[in-house]
Amino acid sequence: MSAITRLTLITHAITDAVQAARFPADEPLSPLGERSVAAAGGPPGPAPDRFLCAPELRTEQTAKALGLTTTPEPALRDLNCGKWSGQSMDAIAPDHLMGWLTDPTHNSHGGESIIDLIVRVRIWLVTLAGTSDRITAITHPAVVRAAVLCTLNAPPESFWRIDIPPLTATTLHHRSPAWTLRTTAQELA
Repeated sequence: MSAITRLTLITHAITDAVQAARFPADEPLSPLGERSVAAAGGPPGPAPDRFLCAPELRTEQTAKALGLTTTPEPALRDLNCGKWSGQSMDAIAPDHLMGWLTDPTHNSHGGESIIDLIVRVRIWLVTLAGTSDRITAITHPAVVRAAVLCTLNAPPESFWRIDIPPLTATTLHHRSPAWTLRTTAQELA
């Protein structure tokens, strides 16, 4: 019988950047985010063997508010938006913004393209496969979208068609030879 790896990806609580439609920087949770994570239940499912966390402040704050002691995992970091970080979407030239939303190779901002993110997440998922671990990771909606695309072997153009709200859990299982999507965007209760 092959080993089963169970991975639950939890998105951080809401930030001012999310509410204001700004590209993320290393911002803290907003007051609304702090209240929502304080009211949330813990991670779904059985207790994991390990907790991981993206290195940004908002993921660390979410993990702490959920009462979790986590290990930082660089592969879970948010999409690098380069020179757009912290800027309003309205401040970006319309042709560049549309390019970013429609072309997964686009990176006029000087950061990562959607393809770059998907490759990073795919490599990380390969390292987890077959570990027989239950893992819970606090991360970002972009990382969860990338993991779902990798799991479904879906085209990168589908990235923006996956709605992953703040403070939700998406669960994947790996049983050789592939990952399976178990649940997506489940609200923490």
